[in-house]
Amino acid sequence: MMVLGFTGGALGGHLGGWRHRDSFPTTTMQLQCMVEMAQIAERGQLDMMFLADGNGVRQMDKPALFAANSPSDRPAVFEPVTLFAALAQHTTRLGLVATATTTYEEPFSIARKFASLDHLSAGRAGWNLVTTQYVEDAKNFGRDEHMGRVERYERAQESLDVVRALWDSWATDAFPQDKATGQYLDPARVRLTNHRGTHFAVKGPLNVARTPQGQPVVFMAGQSEAGKELAAYGGEGLFGTASSKAQAQKEYADIKGRMPKYGRPPDALKILPALSVFVGRTRAEADALYEELQGLIAPSLAVSYLSKLVGFDLSEAALDGPMPASPGESVGGTAIGRSVLEMAAREGLSVRGTYERVLPSMGGNMVKGDAVEVADMMEDWYTGKACDGFMLSMPVQPRSLRDFVELVVPELQRRGLRPPDYRGATLRENMGLPIPADPFLP
Repeated sequence: MMVLGFTGGALGGHLGGWRHRDSFPTTTMQLQCMVEMAQIAERGQLDMMFLADGNGVRQMDKPALFAANSPSDRPAVFEPVTLFAALAQHTTRLGLVATATTTYEEPFSIARKFASLDHLSAGRAGWNLVTTQYVEDAKNFGRDEHMGRVERYERAQESLDVVRALWDSWATDAFPQDKATGQYLDPARVRLTNHRGTHFAVKGPLNVARTPQGQPVVFMAGQSEAGKELAAYGGEGLFGTASSKAQAQKEYADIKGRMPKYGRPPDALKILPALSVFVGRTRAEADALYEELQGLIAPSLAVSYLSKLVGFDLSEAALDGPMPASPGESVGGTAIGRSVLEMAAREGLSVRGTYERVLPSMGGNMVKGDAVEVADMMEDWYTGKACDGFMLSMPVQPRSLRDFVELVVPELQRRGLRPPDYRGATLRENMGLPIPADPFLP
């Protein structure tokens, strides 16, 4: 089955989405907005809600950007694991995927909070492992400079190994809690981690029992060379960044082809490209929403956000002149930015043409039309081995999510691409992923 998640920011996925009349009236620190989105998604049997995250307030040196805000800036948001602990009490099947960085967080803390979320949600937790691309975040963690790419990915792989070892601290049956004998736990069913590596020294064990899923699902983002290798090594979900079906097919085959050398079958990793969906009851309705939202973005603001997306300043470039090439890769450069530049060069786009193309989806892919047209595109990518599903971006919240659930989900179910109901109780079951073996069992 096609795996489906959605990005759960209440601002919506379009730069002008929060200004639309059908958006939430206010979103800053509004729990009820998040609850409403989660419950709509669960009514549509979506597999997961995903929250991106950062560690600082961005764009403060750019007044226009700072004042306008963007779905990717998140100047005032809940810490995602804390938020999902609350949403777990308002949902029963929806997966809850939160971001935590290996660059500025310790493995023990990561392991503990995601194991706790897995228990609180009865097996629905996922960890989006990131290395952090935003350079300024370093200054909130006692560093003047951001860690270099090579070191970040080395640290990420070691952190992943330690987190998984900590999740395996206890056997499933380690806590008999026998009132008659007075035995609370079995000392033979726990083990120390005793890790000492390049970046971390962790004794263990984790002070959380083995989780309902065995281990939370591990997601990753970014498709640099180092990112692809890390995903093949240990990822179970990957947020793809390809800007065309052909590129997605190439990256899909590349990453899946790396997995056997790590002893992993290709279906142990689900690749989910971003997809912004503009759907209407008719194509005209979808077109009208798109045009309304495009009209809410001033060219100066669009150029500023495009600059942010590609990683260099475009303010001096002619709007209708060719899209400039990157002057060089920055420490914090992203795979999405590189994908945008490759697309602009491939299609000969101007600066204006580039931002008109990418800002509606904030750098991901886009589909626009009625339910049949949207489902056609999704089915074409899925059956063409360009993806295992999609991470959906909804331009206007909650309207766009509700429209997708009411219009597109039934069409996908009619085609046999989505189940009529959830396949199981855990995120792993609904994604078609195996439960990791309990190392204490023979």
